Amino acid sequence: MTELNAAIRNIHLPPRLARRPVNNRGFPVPWFVSHRDGDWDFVNLDPQKIVIAYRQNICWLCGDSLGQFKSFCIGPMCSINRVTSEPAQHKECSEYAVRTCPFLVRPTAKRNEKATLAPDNIPGIHLDHNPGASLVWTTKSYKPIRVSNGTLFELGDPVEVSWWTQGRRATRAEIEASIAKGMPHLRKAAAREGYSALMELERYIERAEKLLPME
Repeated sequence: MTELNAAIRNIHLPPRLARRPVNNRGFPVPWFVSHRDGDWDFVNLDPQKIVIAYRQNICWLCGDSLGQFKSFCIGPMCSINRVTSEPAQHKECSEYAVRTCPFLVRPTAKRNEKATLAPDNIPGIHLDHNPGASLVWTTKSYKPIRVSNGTLFELGDPVEVSWWTQGRRATRAEIEASIAKGMPHLRKAAAREGYSALMELERYIERAEKLLPME
């Protein structure tokens, strides 16, 4: 077995993810990753795996069965509209991701430009920037919803949330800065739909603010 990357070697690896292969850079390979041209392709997702994960109730990251609780590793904008493009995960798998994924751990990191899925083909509102903070959202329910350019997942009410940045718990100030970065995109999208959409967005923002830590 390939040794884990030095950057994540001292971070507890959940048993379910420990059963996954490790790539040549020393990172566990999530279940959703495809094997192409003799190597693991972390960039281009297999759309069929989204369907399989939801219908068979399996973790998007480790591939094992899920129980009563479903967790999601999402960006701050998703905490406002409560939708995401990826299926559910185990809580410990989500928390491992926000502590080890290079894109999530480094706020200055950029998305890989080799992805064959163009932004226009990703359902919902695609934000290309690094959000700077992530949220592990745990709920008992979620369901697919149709949008104009595909399918997203609507998240049920959270039973627990935790905010992360740079591989650690995020402060309220860091979360607010992350939200402020993406907010113009949400307001612009709502403005295109009219006044009622803008008012609905304000209600969503107020609802999301209740999920932020005190400090």
